[in-house]
Amino acid sequence: MQSATHSRPNADEILANLPRRSGVVPMFIGGEWTLAADGVTRDLINPSNGRVVAAVAEAGAADAERAIDAARAAFDDGPWSGTSAADRAALLFKVADAVDRHRDEFMRIDTLNGGKPLRETEYDAVDAANCFRYYAGLATKPHGQTFDVPAPSQTFTVREPIGVCGQIIPWNYPLLMAVWKLAPALAAGNVCVLKPSELTPLSAIRLAAIFEELEFPPGVLNVVTGPGATAGNAIAASTRVDKVAFTGGTKTGRSIMQAATSNLKKISLELGGKSPNVVFADADFDTAVDYALFGIFANAGQVCSAGSRLIVERALHDRFLGRLAERARKIRVGDGFDPQTEMGPIISPVHRERVEGYIAAGKSEGAELVCGGERLGGELADGNFIAPTIFDRTSRDMRIVQEEIFGPVLVVQTFDDEAEAIRLANDTIYGLAGAVFTEDVAKAHRVIRKMRAGITWINTYHPTYNEAPWGGYKQSGIGRELGTYGYDAYTEVKQINVNLDVAPSGWFSD
Repeated sequence: MQSATHSRPNADEILANLPRRSGVVPMFIGGEWTLAADGVTRDLINPSNGRVVAAVAEAGAADAERAIDAARAAFDDGPWSGTSAADRAALLFKVADAVDRHRDEFMRIDTLNGGKPLRETEYDAVDAANCFRYYAGLATKPHGQTFDVPAPSQTFTVREPIGVCGQIIPWNYPLLMAVWKLAPALAAGNVCVLKPSELTPLSAIRLAAIFEELEFPPGVLNVVTGPGATAGNAIAASTRVDKVAFTGGTKTGRSIMQAATSNLKKISLELGGKSPNVVFADADFDTAVDYALFGIFANAGQVCSAGSRLIVERALHDRFLGRLAERARKIRVGDGFDPQTEMGPIISPVHRERVEGYIAAGKSEGAELVCGGERLGGELADGNFIAPTIFDRTSRDMRIVQEEIFGPVLVVQTFDDEAEAIRLANDTIYGLAGAVFTEDVAKAHRVIRKMRAGITWINTYHPTYNEAPWGGYKQSGIGRELGTYGYDAYTEVKQINVNLDVAPSGWFSD
């Protein structure tokens, strides 16, 4: 179902607070706004209507190196390393307050740049501010241990910042993914080179402007706007970068992991998923249907943890699928600025064609197309819109069952007993997320315990919390973000031993 027409937003008004250099949105390097060294720019396109919203500097490897230079100087010689945890926390609390003050602006920037409905970008902006507050509070908390050892020694550990952190983020949550990486890194005392997606860099640029207004030391935050093949690879491969954190596809994650071997830098990889949503016949019917829709069609399915495989008990299958398809057909698809819109566009024509390729593959491999499967035209013809799509009668060897589509495409599998449900849930190279719906509490816990996934839910899908770790098993990544785990990932652990009986060891003869 397409949403109604609405007034077109004024891009210049939404982006009024972004810096410009010769009409181009610049990068932020070493506390200064700068264009790409070679002068290359990129036009950013609103995926809802195909219109250019702004031109942004297109960084190359040389620009990434400049940002690394600035970060290196800020960490090695600048004041940030000597800034107390209390002072770092105070600055991050101020950032959180500023994000709250400019919430409407951040919402509109991400909707303009990425197409997400305003109700989704509002959640992102609220959560971003809360994430800064969480890590601001964590910065001043104890971060070490003491040990009783069999010697006259005071032995303990401290956590210290890793140093220069390269952070590469995707386009599906532009503001939130930036904050998930920046907040713990800065709270721990690191400096950052952030590379947002070349498709959606505008909210990261606006965030950098806030950092400038709050007078963070130059080089503590650097934002490089460019493609992964050049700017991103330069960050991952640099021997002067101490850690790289990446969120995105598993294929790119492998490349970053290989590049990071240049100096065996620390890595955090949050990668793809093909997450199972297991529904038993005894589940609360309306709740399970609702979350099955939310699990796959939120953000048009462009979510790494999307519940893209619905695994439903055979006894419930027909009734459940009938109701699910009925509601999916009613989802209001349209421009994110339209208050009636419930699902927005695919991020780009290239990605839309990729999703359409999977839909074609599902048909050719014999899956039954229950609903959707087509590009939306009419008032939405200029955008990248695909109708909510459901495939039934699938088999495990189908590409749509095994490969991450990253779009509004749900595949349905059926099971007869608990053991088969678990086997199907784990029949994937990924292990990011998963859920189970049942009113049998013991069964729910049995299934969740055997599900090979890092983020799981019982009788819900998708809620995330700054306080809890985020990451996956198997080929869904390495390490965890958020919570105390996310803070620890940006620290080195140092052991310190203090001799309490100062005297010669006597190991060698005098």
